[in-house]
Amino acid sequence: MTTTPYTSPIPVRRAHLGDAIASEWTKIRSLRSTVWTLGAMIAVVAGLGLLLALAIGPIAEEELGDDASVLELGLVGMLLGTVCVITLGVLTITSEFGTGMIRTTLTACPSRGRVLIAKSIVFFALVFVITTLVSAFTAAAQSVILGTIGGATADQWMRATVGVGLFMASLGLLSLAVGTLLRHSAGAITTMIGVVLLPFVLAIGLYSESLNGLRDKLVEYSIPSLLAAIYTSGEFEGAAPAGWTPLWIMLGVTAAALGGAYISLDRRDV
Repeated sequence: MTTTPYTSPIPVRRAHLGDAIASEWTKIRSLRSTVWTLGAMIAVVAGLGLLLALAIGPIAEEELGDDASVLELGLVGMLLGTVCVITLGVLTITSEFGTGMIRTTLTACPSRGRVLIAKSIVFFALVFVITTLVSAFTAAAQSVILGTIGGATADQWMRATVGVGLFMASLGLLSLAVGTLLRHSAGAITTMIGVVLLPFVLAIGLYSESLNGLRDKLVEYSIPSLLAAIYTSGEFEGAAPAGWTPLWIMLGVTAAALGGAYISLDRRDV
């Protein structure tokens, strides 16, 4: 008896990066942690920004001064929002290691580099869009509440919206890279919180006059200071990063961390 080989009516093609991106988008939007962390960030940034604008409204001229910008009021809420972005960045990868889902992911897509790239693209785009929109809304609302007080230039508006969005998305990618290296949610989140806070803790202990230079550099190049430099309307004194420079620093550090994460994911067992 002669048999005819079965031919599937479904067209067969090689998987590509677009398929991996679609898969990662499905995963990240179905995670409850995505809704909770980004929702908390939006509430903190927008809510605290509006409360600050309302609180200083009657004394805005004295509080802001001539050289300050109303956009700087968004810094406090965004600093708190870094905790949410760090948490989501870590959980984007460590949740799969914790549940064993990473084995299924790498079985469906054996190219580990493609998986990491897809996760990075989806996460970066999501956080960038959300952060930029909430920053723009908060800045616009603060400007309306305070009127013409504390005006800002076009470059300052760009940095306080698009620049902040890129910075926060890069910080989240750095957290994703640390999560890939450590493969443990609590450990990676603790490590990233330490990266944010450790420079200030060390600076407190470096009280010797001979260590003034090191103490100043630790503070100037810490993540909160870099974020503050993007918001500020003027140049910092000395050689501290200002303008768009903090963003380039963060992008460079993140790129190096992602390189290490790729090597770790490619060479270690799962």
